[in-house]
Amino acid sequence: MAQIKTEKEYEAAMARIDELLPKTWNDNVPEDSPENIELSLLSDLVAEYEDVHYPIAAPSLIDVLKLRMYEMGLTQQNAANLLGISTPKMSEIMQGQSEPSLSLARTMCLKMNITPAMALGL
Repeated sequence: MAQIKTEKEYEAAMARIDELLPKTWNDNVPEDSPENIELSLLSDLVAEYEDVHYPIAAPSLIDVLKLRMYEMGLTQQNAANLLGISTPKMSEIMQGQSEPSLSLARTMCLKMNITPAMALGL
């Protein structure tokens, strides 16, 4: 299968995707229409190019903790209480000065829905 090899080809593919999207939004357009097929193929090519040239790094534990605290409406002190640790210890973790223990990582997984790999820094 073809590949997008240059930024110019990438930009052309993105422009074509922009042209195709309005033509395929309608629920009456069949999945096997030429526009939908072309859109699907171009999307795959663009995704492959972006994976190589614009990779997205995995979030850090601190980023995930901040997001979960925001989603749960927790302050740093509330999060520390939820996890059963002191506020200064929570602060150290949030500033990247300390890593969670295995026990604390497990508690983060259970109480804040953080994946084990993320909690353990894997």
